[in-house]
Amino acid sequence: MTASTPAAQTQDTTPTRALTMSTVAFTVCFAVWTIFSIIGVRIKDDLGLSETQFGLLVGTPILTGSLVRMLLGIWTDRYGGRLVYTATMLAAAIATFLLSFAHTYTQMLIAALGVGIAGGSFAVGVAYVSRFYPAEKQGTALGIFGVGNVGAAVTKFLAPFLLIAWGWAAVAQVWALVLVVMAVVFWFTTGDDPVIRAQRAGQLRRRSFASEFEPLKNLQVWRFALYYFFVFGAFVALALWLPRYLIGVYGFDIATAGMIGAAYSIPASVFRAYGGALSDKAGARTVMYWTFAVSAVCTALLSIPAADYMVQGIDGPKTFHFEVGPWAFVVLIFVLGFFMSLGKAAVYKHIPVYYPQNVGAVGGLVGMIGGLGGFVLPLLFGYLNDLTGLWTSCFMALFVLVAFSLAWMHFAVRRMERRTEMQPA
Repeated sequence: MTASTPAAQTQDTTPTRALTMSTVAFTVCFAVWTIFSIIGVRIKDDLGLSETQFGLLVGTPILTGSLVRMLLGIWTDRYGGRLVYTATMLAAAIATFLLSFAHTYTQMLIAALGVGIAGGSFAVGVAYVSRFYPAEKQGTALGIFGVGNVGAAVTKFLAPFLLIAWGWAAVAQVWALVLVVMAVVFWFTTGDDPVIRAQRAGQLRRRSFASEFEPLKNLQVWRFALYYFFVFGAFVALALWLPRYLIGVYGFDIATAGMIGAAYSIPASVFRAYGGALSDKAGARTVMYWTFAVSAVCTALLSIPAADYMVQGIDGPKTFHFEVGPWAFVVLIFVLGFFMSLGKAAVYKHIPVYYPQNVGAVGGLVGMIGGLGGFVLPLLFGYLNDLTGLWTSCFMALFVLVAFSLAWMHFAVRRMERRTEMQPA
């Protein structure tokens, strides 16, 4: 009996190891992807940027990370997650390191495009991890993988202290180094998924490149993408925007704002695993209904601007003041983040069930549209601030978005139910 070589051992990756290493790698990638949520505040002050320019800066990495998701997902389906994941991390690390040498706004925008490659890791991980698990366990597995969103909280916890001690350029260099180490560890601790192994052994034929895009013709896929535009895109947008919002509205310093922002990011990430298990047990549709309903209530309350009201009383005019105070804000944003985390898992529970052969393409498209929310919404938030002069205008926009998503989902579900009732027994 011959001893197996290290190369052979890496090919026998267990589902648990694939899930664990993918989740850790995604956490690191997400921390890099949201780096501008902290260093962007300092850069804004250094360069004297407007609110709209700041929104563009923090949103640019999100744009790149969104646009590359579908392509990376398809590459993962065709060439394997081990190779594509490692290459993605190394490319993002180079861009993040180069960011530390940028001095002008234009240079920072160009570097931010490269930093955004880290966000594409989500599509890679979804396609890679899902192949290790049967359909009845994919919701839980992908929910656990999605916990990597907590990387946004890692940046908010640690980056402010590095920034204060050594400056924003040092934050970029440290994050780049961590990403390189993670890429090396991932390569040597994981192996190919079962489908790639079967293809290399000649037991399974690789499908044509064109066939990867067939499911994208279905309106259902785009409906899933809209859901993800809110539950994920709005999550990323708020993760980037909250430090700036908290400093502007409540006068917190950057370290305190980062900590409070993490209070939103952590539940919106960690509870995604619970959302996956809940979707396996109670059904993804039920989870989505709860997500949209509670999110609508939270965003409606957060959208009310501080104001002084005067009413005509029996004994003459009476005035009173209303505002969402800092503690009430933290509670509401915590609840919003919790239900967003459930919704993120529920959306991706649907994809391997409806499109088991096209997880990379469909998951990549849905992730791309969701990620674009993380790019578009910060821009919209900055524009609305400049236009209305109201800090709460960002939550007004989110309320409209979630209300529309809830209405479309409900009408689509009712239409499917009517079709089922009309079918002969």
